[in-house]
Amino acid sequence: MPTQITWNQVGPLGGSSLLSPAYVTADAKKLVFTSGCVGTDPKTGTLAEELDQQVRNALENLKNVLKASGSSIDNVLKVLLFVADGSFAAPVNKIYQEYFPGAPARSCIVVSFPDPKLKVELECIAQTL
Repeated sequence: MPTQITWNQVGPLGGSSLLSPAYVTADAKKLVFTSGCVGTDPKTGTLAEELDQQVRNALENLKNVLKASGSSIDNVLKVLLFVADGSFAAPVNKIYQEYFPGAPARSCIVVSFPDPKLKVELECIAQTL
């Protein structure tokens, strides 16, 4: 028999909203599933033009959502990273490693975003504290 899972929606603490919210399971082993973390400035909501700033903003937005969900970047189990161009992989990895020195599981996919200014997006699964 399938297990019934209860989901609770979580948004960022202040700042602009993300493309998609995060959800936390309400079971004993709580997990948070994020989506739509992009490179918008957390305070103004504007999308940075430079790749490195979009990556840093997206990771800061992810940290913010994880904090709001009762988790942290240290509790990330899996990351799904989307980039607009395969040549972005090396510069994105350099910044990514600053935030994830423990190297959780990760996949990186080259995609075509609806907004041509968008260069990176990420989502993750993390444990709550």
